[in-house]
Amino acid sequence: MWIDVIRWLHIIGATLLLGTGAGIAFFMVMAHRTKDAKIIAHTSHIVVIADWVFTASAVILQPITGVLLAKNIGWPLTEGWVLWSLLLYVFVGLFWLPVIWIQHQMMLIAKHALQDTTELPARYFKLFNIWFICGFPAFLGVLAIIWLMVSRPVL
Repeated sequence: MWIDVIRWLHIIGATLLLGTGAGIAFFMVMAHRTKDAKIIAHTSHIVVIADWVFTASAVILQPITGVLLAKNIGWPLTEGWVLWSLLLYVFVGLFWLPVIWIQHQMMLIAKHALQDTTELPARYFKLFNIWFICGFPAFLGVLAIIWLMVSRPVL
């Protein structure tokens, strides 16, 4: 019974990481396409909150539930697919951490442009491009981790 609860929490955490990541990317890209500082400021403000509430919670939950599952089921953390999942998790985190900072910066830049009634500066667009590029390896890494968890290949 207890292992089922841990497994359920682990699946919920993975779902939050994938779903929140996809949703945040969609809304940020759609806001960015408008080039409207008001829309970007509002959307990025919501995105920053969502990332802290949902993504950060899942980021903390995943390794805890994953280690508990592995230990209780009897999978060593050095098992091929488990080890690759952990390595990919760190890889994803290396992209996610800067993205959090970048999103916050884009929000501040858009809010300042809105306050000053000016165009979005070049720095905003540079940060958006970095944010956009960082999203691909992070998202693909999460997809790979989910594939590893579901298929548990012998590696």
